[in-house]
Amino acid sequence: MPGTPGNGAVTRSTLRQQIADALRDEVLAGRLQPGQEFTVKEIAEQYGVSATPVREALVDLSAQGLLEADQHRGFHVREYSVTDFRSLVEARSLVIDGMFHALGRGQGAVGQDPGDPRTAAALAGVRRRGEEAQRAARCGDLTVLIGYDLRFWRELSALFGNTYLVDFLHRLRVQSWVCTVQRLRRLTDLRGRLWAGHTELVDALVLRDMERARAVIAECNAHALSLVEELAND
Repeated sequence: MPGTPGNGAVTRSTLRQQIADALRDEVLAGRLQPGQEFTVKEIAEQYGVSATPVREALVDLSAQGLLEADQHRGFHVREYSVTDFRSLVEARSLVIDGMFHALGRGQGAVGQDPGDPRTAAALAGVRRRGEEAQRAARCGDLTVLIGYDLRFWRELSALFGNTYLVDFLHRLRVQSWVCTVQRLRRLTDLRGRLWAGHTELVDALVLRDMERARAVIAECNAHALSLVEELAND
């Protein structure tokens, strides 16, 4: 049938994404440790699938900076250094500052009319993600925090109307979390150790208070750098 090849391609593409998502979650949860090695065959057997979508998923994750390929041997989880983390924070800061500049020029849904009912509803949704992220941070629930934090930033950045920016910032946030998780998982109690200023940022953007928004981002970055550097020295 004419539609069969296309359907097969879609199925494989979907499976590839599902495997990539599952492995990324394993890295973020700390169940795949820095430097841990594995092969395409091992992952394919673990998930009960063929080697092709697994290989494609692993290549995707390598391109995203979460894995590294070992020539003729397989892959291993990338281990991020403190220097890597500083560079990630700098990169995501530049992207976010670009978003704020766009807001100041009236670009994106937030910049054009933050009072529009659809924009207001979207911002309210982002704020709810922020509330959940803050709740998880205060409880020290790292897994829940990461999930809501990533959704928070993806939905917030989407309001600025640039899909390339959304994807790039999401990738930087994931890499930042992987680097942080590799250190935070050693702690038994994270209550009071995690940043929880998401709603402050949304409130500042709603008010178009860019000075306050930048201050919130600066606080977030300083907190993250201080924590990672502290744990790296333990």
